[in-house]
Amino acid sequence: MKKTLASVVSVLLCASLVACGTPAPASSTPSSSSVAASSASASSAASDPDSALSDLDSLGDIEVDKNLFDVEITVPADFVGETTQEELDAKAKESDIHSITLNEDGSATYVMSKAQHKKVLEELSASINETLSEMSTSGDFPTITNVSANDDFTNFTVTVSADELGLAESMSVIGLYMYGGLYGIFSGQTPDNIHVDFVNADSGEVISSADSSEAGK
Repeated sequence: MKKTLASVVSVLLCASLVACGTPAPASSTPSSSSVAASSASASSAASDPDSALSDLDSLGDIEVDKNLFDVEITVPADFVGETTQEELDAKAKESDIHSITLNEDGSATYVMSKAQHKKVLEELSASINETLSEMSTSGDFPTITNVSANDDFTNFTVTVSADELGLAESMSVIGLYMYGGLYGIFSGQTPDNIHVDFVNADSGEVISSADSSEAGK
């Protein structure tokens, strides 16, 4: 599970940083690879919730330091993967960010301007929203018809076509917690809680709710 989530972090961050360096066409959308990787993470979370919660805790090690002019993001080794300083230098040049430094513990520190950081968050938001839309069509969650979220991904509304939640739908909250936590970490505002409401499509009534702050209790 950690390897899967690591690939999601890597894909989303790299895609976002590349977008900072190269103007995207007006009609551009997140790549299918980032959507597929993120969907795989949510599916894996549903099948292994204990491991998923452990991975979410690991995401908390990502540090975001907002200085006067630049933003530093330190990503833990588990989410950096096998790489070299030369490869990171090339990625930094391609992405037109200031620097990416491979640290002794295997973590990597990205330094970018605040404008570039804003672009990273915009691209990350677009990728997460695309992934949420895929949840209703992937077949992994049979009764989910729609998933929406607020701007900072701390509140999710999952619309379902049933009066009761199936196992897959119930466990989908782990993936949503991850997406909300991931966005919060990269924005530098790690949320205290991520709330999920499951709403019946016909009645509009909330049939179940979940909170990340209660997970594991």
